[in-house]
Amino acid sequence: MPLRHKPPFRADMVGSLLRSARVKDARARLVTGEISAAELTAIEDAEIRALVKKQEEVGLQAVTDGEFRRAFWHFDFLENLSGVQGYDSDSGIQFKGVATKARGLRVTGKLDFPDDHPHLAHFRFLASVTDRVPKMTIPSPSMLHYRGGRKAVDISAYFKMEDYYADLGKAYAKAVRAFYDAGCRYLQLDDTSLSYFCDPEQRQMLVDRGDDPDKLIHIYRDVINTATAAKPADMTITTHTCRGNFKSTFIASGGYEPVADLVFNQINVDGYFMEWDDDRSGGFEPLRFLPKGKQVVLGLVTSKFGSVESKDNLKRRIEQASVFAPLDQLCLSPQCGFASTEEGNVLAEDEQWAKLARIVEVAREVWG
Repeated sequence: MPLRHKPPFRADMVGSLLRSARVKDARARLVTGEISAAELTAIEDAEIRALVKKQEEVGLQAVTDGEFRRAFWHFDFLENLSGVQGYDSDSGIQFKGVATKARGLRVTGKLDFPDDHPHLAHFRFLASVTDRVPKMTIPSPSMLHYRGGRKAVDISAYFKMEDYYADLGKAYAKAVRAFYDAGCRYLQLDDTSLSYFCDPEQRQMLVDRGDDPDKLIHIYRDVINTATAAKPADMTITTHTCRGNFKSTFIASGGYEPVADLVFNQINVDGYFMEWDDDRSGGFEPLRFLPKGKQVVLGLVTSKFGSVESKDNLKRRIEQASVFAPLDQLCLSPQCGFASTEEGNVLAEDEQWAKLARIVEVAREVWG
């Protein structure tokens, strides 16, 4: 069975990588005024070049910039949309035993994707420093709404939520086209909500604030499909979902059974990066809903801790998954990024690279 020549690849990665010490130091010095924004960019450029080279040496067919220019996997992109305002909130996002930095988003005007969105330049730089497939990761449109709900949408901007969702889909459709025009052929929409809908506590949170989770996931489906409707044929769009990833902790639990049919058969993307690194993710049975022509990237390698998974165990789990979906429709990756925020997970850089090398090694042995 040959390696794939289009994304997602047999050995792939979610997106974020542990920030280098030099990048962390530079970002801290920017805050204190010791260096300028231009000096920070120059340092990020140099570190991303080195990061890309390392990914190439490991054997990955697609590479990312590791999200080195971001503080969060989602806020940095979302607060640069027209109509969205980032602010320092009273509290951060609560994970099991720890919370993120206090940051929030408000929708204060009509939503749009601006022509000068900074992530377009980030992608162009990545594409200029590699001959591999440059992969761009951005938050799914669902993530602008999921955390704050109606309260985060100013009524003076959107009296009717139907108008908000319509404009959100149009803004993301414009983003898809803008990244394509910039040369992007591999775009990933990161969407934790798809797995959060499987967690009773998260569903109750939505109910308590006035949302119906069974209706909301259909709304999110429609917004994503609006965003991807005009996707050019030579562009691959995937989603990634996990149950939270901050300093090696999590938010949600629960298998994919409640959402699998909808996610696989009603969301118009080419592939799915899905978390399956521990018991919180449930079994592989939901893969039985996977239709022909789509790929699932099995997130069997944890990005949360440094111990490298054995080849035998990974092969055994891939075999278990192949009972429910054809082996040719499966790939392998970490269950999430290694640094969804700039703080990163609790493992060392050499452990991160060992895990990615193990993924490449196993993929070659399983798929050819």
